[in-house]
Amino acid sequence: MIITQKKPMEELMAMVGDAKTVAIVGCNSCATACHTGGEPEVAALAKALEEAGKKVVGTTIADYCCMNLGVKGKMKPLVAAKPDCVICMSCGDGVQCVAKNAPGIPTYPSNNTMYLGEAVRFGVWEEACHFCGDCVLGQTGGICPVTQCAKSLVNGPCGGQKNGKCEVNPENDCAWIKIYKRLEEIGQLDKLGHTREDKGYAKFSYPRTISLKGKK
Repeated sequence: MIITQKKPMEELMAMVGDAKTVAIVGCNSCATACHTGGEPEVAALAKALEEAGKKVVGTTIADYCCMNLGVKGKMKPLVAAKPDCVICMSCGDGVQCVAKNAPGIPTYPSNNTMYLGEAVRFGVWEEACHFCGDCVLGQTGGICPVTQCAKSLVNGPCGGQKNGKCEVNPENDCAWIKIYKRLEEIGQLDKLGHTREDKGYAKFSYPRTISLKGKK
């Protein structure tokens, strides 16, 4: 799940600026689960904007703001209403998808996109994946050192742990102690001796595209 947090209202109003009419797009997927872009949040933002003197000319909620075909249909009536701007209550990918389908209309994010998270319990998410594009989970017992280690070390601990806790954030367990214990548990301690390439951006050319058809 993509985890998002609401931007402060004053920051959002600064982006909207002098726009008099506004359209709002919510997301029925991750943002709904995070309470940052579902029906209640769209309604609350519309009310806040109206109270601030803006006219909300339309609202909609896409099933997934990151899916272009669904967004295209949802955006047609909003674009027809000719708002001065669109506010998208989704992750950054959803904002970009909505913007593509709002030609000539400024599109602004109401949320900050944080990370791909794991639901620990209702309303609580922990960062699980950093989208590095070079997954090492098969070598580290299914525990991601890029996200779990404060320094994103991929070849073992830094040596700064104390009583099993991270020196950067003492509230967190040392990721590499967790990895050691997991590899020991599954009988793969030999993998600790394997050298992994340090993370970097040299091997990727951004933006990346993946197609099941093999072509863009």
